[in-house]
Amino acid sequence: MTSIVWFRDDLRVADNPALSAAIARGGPVVALFVFDEESPGIRPLGAAARWWLHHSLTALADSLRELRVPLVLRHGGSERIVADLAGETGAGAVFWNRRYGRPERELDARIKKSLRSSGREATSFAASLLFEPWTIATGSGTPYRVFTPFWKACQRAPVPRRPMPVPPAASSRAGDIDSDRIADLLPLPQGPDWSGGLGATWQPGELHARRALNAFASTSLRDYERSRDEPAAASTSLLSPRLRWGELSPFEIWHAVAGEPDAGAFLSELGWREFAWHTLFSFPELASRNLRPEFDHFPWRSREDPAVRSWQRGRTGVPLVDAGMNELWHTGYMHNRVRMVAASFLVKNLLIDWRVGEAWFWDTLVDADAANNPFNWQWVAGSSADAAPYFRIFNPLVQQKRFDPQGLYTSRWAPDSGADPIVDIAESRRAALSALQEMTSIAGLCDRDADTEHDH
Repeated sequence: MTSIVWFRDDLRVADNPALSAAIARGGPVVALFVFDEESPGIRPLGAAARWWLHHSLTALADSLRELRVPLVLRHGGSERIVADLAGETGAGAVFWNRRYGRPERELDARIKKSLRSSGREATSFAASLLFEPWTIATGSGTPYRVFTPFWKACQRAPVPRRPMPVPPAASSRAGDIDSDRIADLLPLPQGPDWSGGLGATWQPGELHARRALNAFASTSLRDYERSRDEPAAASTSLLSPRLRWGELSPFEIWHAVAGEPDAGAFLSELGWREFAWHTLFSFPELASRNLRPEFDHFPWRSREDPAVRSWQRGRTGVPLVDAGMNELWHTGYMHNRVRMVAASFLVKNLLIDWRVGEAWFWDTLVDADAANNPFNWQWVAGSSADAAPYFRIFNPLVQQKRFDPQGLYTSRWAPDSGADPIVDIAESRRAALSALQEMTSIAGLCDRDADTEHDH
């Protein structure tokens, strides 16, 4: 009897428990990907994400073909489509890997209940997090709100499992099944093609993801802790989109580097990713609501302020900020240190709501996911539980001197950044502190010691 594997953010054949279980069951296996923009609460993908997904699905289809597994693409609500395909194929079982956002969990639970009520097997697996959210908690059973004790608790937990190999080919091939075309489901941009820089920078797909992991583990890892904050250095892993789309599992990455003497700082970044997902699990409105409710009273400027457009286009007159925004627009990526500086500039120098920046990153980053993108924006804004204090304001000029002293990064991505800044750095810092005092006054909070930290 046919089995269905429902792919989502796990576009790989190695270390894919759902795929391995379906093939081990015997009989024909059909892979399904649903481009779902209809189910309640599912956030539509940004433009850069659609580009990546188009190419990653193309690569996945090729890998699955070698395993005698066809990839069926459908567009619509997942509940209807999973049920329809199960009926079309006479499937006796549906397998998938778990998701952790609330809309996705609720959707998966409804589908699992419906499949089981129709006499079909429905089984889900852990595949995208090293530690599932309900396995890590404080002594009182509550979620961690601070990273350091969270990560220490993870390190006390059992070592993450070893990754699974690519399964053998299915024992028999499924018959022909109607499928949408990738080109129709996720059309690439036409005239003008804004994605040229993405194609010049990235090669989506599991094969290229594994090559990137091997290259990082064998070369750049040794310099990661020392030079990861230097945007011109080739010391970061560039694995974030591979994790976001599941072309690699966190288990594969963990075991590729865990035994190396210089792995601690990099593994901590994997831990930060886990922390973001655990936070989303316990606070589902992460992308729309402040984790700290006093920030509901913050006097943000209008999101229609012309400064927003200048920031988006890399035309602020601040070289490091403009370089980062130009890198983002051309490649779908921005170095992490520069992300923090660019985000801080928007939120604290321009006084624009962090949700405006989060939405822009969601549309333009190839690695934006439902947890890490809003979590990191709230961290910079100071509105999350374990955030940098709002009054800690990154000085973009000092940051450039410290991490790009020769101007290699800024000269590459912002060679024409000679205009005057759209705001005075010192004056905008004072305005930010005044806004903080206004918020604390409105919220009825005790004013904290707001000694300015602006030399970062």
